[in-house]
Amino acid sequence: MSSPTESNNFFNEFLDDYFAECEEHLAVVRRELLALESCMNQPQIEGSILNELFRSFHSIKGLSAMVGVREAEKLAHQMESYLRSLRDGQTSLKPEGFDALMSGTQILERAIGAYRTKEDPPDIDEIISQLEACNPPVVAKTPNAAITPCEIKLKPEQIKRMEALVSEGKQIWHFVFTPSTELSKQGIGVNAIREQLQAIGELIHVAPRLNANQKILFDFILATQSAENHDLGSELKYLSWEPYQIPSPVSEANSGSSNLKVEPPREPEAPATAEAPGEVEAIGTVVNRTESERKESEERTETAPAPAEVLETSEAETSNNISPAKSTSPLISGSNLVRVDLPKLDELMRMVGELVITRARLEENLKNLPPSFPAARRRTLQEINLTLERQLRDLRQGVMQVRLVPIAEIFARMQFVVRDLMRLTGKQVALEISGAETEIDKFVVERMMDPLLHLVRNAVSHGIELTEERLKAGKSAMGAIALRASTAGEMVIIEIEDDGQGVDISRVLKRAKQQGLLSDSVSENNDPDNYDSQTILDLLCSSGFSTKEEADLASGRGVGMAIVKNTVQELGGCVKFTTKKGKGSHFIIDLPLTLAITDALIVEVSGQTFAIPESSIQEVLSIEHKGIIRLEDQEIISYRGHVFPLRYLARLFNCVVTTDESEKLTIVVIGNSVNSTGLVVNRILGIREIVVRPLTDPFLQSPGIAGATELGDGRVVLILDVSTLISSKIPKIIKPQQFINSG
Repeated sequence: MSSPTESNNFFNEFLDDYFAECEEHLAVVRRELLALESCMNQPQIEGSILNELFRSFHSIKGLSAMVGVREAEKLAHQMESYLRSLRDGQTSLKPEGFDALMSGTQILERAIGAYRTKEDPPDIDEIISQLEACNPPVVAKTPNAAITPCEIKLKPEQIKRMEALVSEGKQIWHFVFTPSTELSKQGIGVNAIREQLQAIGELIHVAPRLNANQKILFDFILATQSAENHDLGSELKYLSWEPYQIPSPVSEANSGSSNLKVEPPREPEAPATAEAPGEVEAIGTVVNRTESERKESEERTETAPAPAEVLETSEAETSNNISPAKSTSPLISGSNLVRVDLPKLDELMRMVGELVITRARLEENLKNLPPSFPAARRRTLQEINLTLERQLRDLRQGVMQVRLVPIAEIFARMQFVVRDLMRLTGKQVALEISGAETEIDKFVVERMMDPLLHLVRNAVSHGIELTEERLKAGKSAMGAIALRASTAGEMVIIEIEDDGQGVDISRVLKRAKQQGLLSDSVSENNDPDNYDSQTILDLLCSSGFSTKEEADLASGRGVGMAIVKNTVQELGGCVKFTTKKGKGSHFIIDLPLTLAITDALIVEVSGQTFAIPESSIQEVLSIEHKGIIRLEDQEIISYRGHVFPLRYLARLFNCVVTTDESEKLTIVVIGNSVNSTGLVVNRILGIREIVVRPLTDPFLQSPGIAGATELGDGRVVLILDVSTLISSKIPKIIKPQQFINSG
């Protein structure tokens, strides 16, 4: 017998799987809902879309019932019912129905998230009412409407069981189901009907038969507690039923009108399918399948031919009133995927990093071999070292690939954000998504959720105009927001562009002066052309800055852009921004693919060694001192049509300046084409593969330092924070030796 601790651990692991499964199903739902939108007001909807949505909601319903998330179970059930109505052709997809599906998905996600964080669940009554209003009204059938007199052969033990149930006050019913190939395509099969009936009563008898037209039918004898009509969801239209009266043996002998016949026990006769077509044989076989066989057939549903689908989809396509406890959906779906916790991948990457450092030590020791060491053995060791380097790089790439996930994971959510804002603001917006298949580190994806959310919300709230304003400006009534992703080397580029009114720079400057972000010498009528885009972006990203007088549900609190800038910089990236009044705005975010292991340029400054991430370097220059232009307190250089400032690392880090006026300056150009800076160093030592170690001790953290790494000779090297070094004002930081001595 397991202990309470073991049971709790098992349930916690079960919950982890539940949340992971729900996230996967919700990702499918978001993807398929975007495809479903194009089917609005169409006479037909692509069956694969509805089937995917139906299967995902059905799985969420069953899983939520297992762990007791009742709000998620009820909401998923109602959304499943609406999708069934769409699939069965009982209703068409209208805007209000699609909005209900979108809103329901968001509330479903919140309900699952609330259970995870142990918060109060969201109210689901309103969205359930909206979904119910989208469903067609259920019209109860009149008993005997479609049942013709027939002879049902029952065994004595079945008759005795019926009599016992009647004595307990139960009602006996006769149900008839007529399968067809068309129903099989819709996922309505005899197994689904049987499970549906078992959910409302005790099933006494089920058997196939042929009617007068040689068409297969199924008879069900069922005992229920209530004598009222049955709520069977969308299966109602495919069933007919009537109450059964158990006749006495005398009345049966004297009356030929009875539809119930009792026969003595005997050997099972050949099934009615023996003389029927192949389809009938298959149906007759499935009726007698065991539970395990039905589970196996469920796994083959997607590849089975259409006639067999009516028989083999009972578990995946069960109807609305099926008890969740009977759901056989596995918690971890059988596929070629293995779910691994992110901390395990972090640990794997850490071990790869240790191997990289060890190989660097090997290389350093090979360089220091004495001249007397045999040349043949030296070459052998060097070849082994090069092979090891190549294999470690392949291993690093392999581990990185495991950590990469499509950015579609967050792009799809933005569609929901835009729809909510459209409803809130009354604006018309079309969101264009491209490059959703671009892969990025899972950690980076999770961190970028909030920044992208704020940028998209700002594009709708601040950028896109109201319909009337757009028409007056000669634009289309529908505003456009483009969300794009692509890769360039080991960098990921994310773009958010809109065709709205752009940023009013004059208003930004005025607001910045009111909030004390600009000096009093800046007048309200100062020419906006005197300010570059990076300066305006810095103002927009200032904490508490907003051009709105009052905050609303969409924006105006002055925290969104600050979150964007801080998060991107923490991830080792940068934000670029361009805008044109009346035309729109364009944000570009450059991010590294991964943060753990990277290539870096190793430089020396006044006897100290630093590492600069290669992804941040544009090029390395060597110029004469006379090429430097001095402007006020700044030193700048002009190169290839661009002007950028110089920063002496020795001065920034309070080191001894050792440059000689007669020597050329070695300059490392960092940043991007919009915002570049030249770092003056003494010499370049080479490019190394480094393992990034963040500085977690708050006493060691300092502007300009992103982390540290270890070279093969055992030296600790500080990794420069490029985004901070590019910023307009940076104080003298700290002596690097203090980091090394403290570490």
